[in-house]
Amino acid sequence: MADFNWRTLNIDALDPESAYNFDLTTLTPEVQPVSSSDVQTLSGQVRQILRGGNAEAALRGALENAPYGADEQGKAMHLSVVTEVLGQIRQAEMTPLLQRMYKDDGGSELCDTLMKYLYKGMGQGHPSSASGSKNLTPQATGFSQVGGRNFGGGEGGGQAMSVFLSWHEKLVEMVGPGSIVRVMSDRRTV
Repeated sequence: MADFNWRTLNIDALDPESAYNFDLTTLTPEVQPVSSSDVQTLSGQVRQILRGGNAEAALRGALENAPYGADEQGKAMHLSVVTEVLGQIRQAEMTPLLQRMYKDDGGSELCDTLMKYLYKGMGQGHPSSASGSKNLTPQATGFSQVGGRNFGGGEGGGQAMSVFLSWHEKLVEMVGPGSIVRVMSDRRTV
């Protein structure tokens, strides 16, 4: 008994009311699985509405039907559609559009979903920057910068980031920082 190290004993595992014994899957809300073909159909419908000149309806349609249960390819496809719609709306139209959307029934949820897409879009790196070791940049701190973001690069990444930041600014002015907290704590991802 003298050879047992009592400091290595995990007492949280012995307590039935401990967070250690809590099943984290109970925190994840149920979402219906969505196939990539369904996301592609929805994307086509949203683009058709956008081509018809009704950017607000296209944005509402994209946000109301966010494919939470889709795979990563489907989610990326839907993000590109949302980004396309956001890019088509002029800056002068942002605030009135957000006001109308926020005042309607379910407007808070739509704004939160928009915030999720803004963060997802801002979190996307430049497509060519994530590959290969040629992008390693030694730093004076001893750390290496692996594939830094290139938002001003040749594929319009700077323009997309500018759109996301403009929308983020207007959305936070409208709904406040509570939306950011709700988005960060929601386990459903877009």
